[in-house]
Amino acid sequence: MSTLTSRERVESERAAEIFSQIEGEIRDFVRRDVAGSWRPSEECTELTAGNVGWLLQRASGNAVQEIDESIAALRALCDKLTDQTTRVQRELAQYASMNEAAQSSIRTISDSITFWKKG
Repeated sequence: MSTLTSRERVESERAAEIFSQIEGEIRDFVRRDVAGSWRPSEECTELTAGNVGWLLQRASGNAVQEIDESIAALRALCDKLTDQTTRVQRELAQYASMNEAAQSSIRTISDSITFWKKG
């Protein structure tokens, strides 16, 4: 008994591919946004537009790291979910097989009892 139809496999593979593409695009976007960070000189002590920009870029650098960590955590959860899905499908196939065997045994017993009652 097959746990996944070919259509479901194709859809699952396509979803994983799309997820990977989106993940890459998010990383590229965030890195482009942070690229070219401006560093103030040591003499800058006033809060100017340039200093604020530098502070914002430092803060966004932390955001990039947090986003990367979140993406990695989501990827790990996705992998875990895929593993659990496979395990549950395998167990359902085993239960279905045992159910068929039990039904066959019940039919055999029922037929035997019917035969004995007639005899």
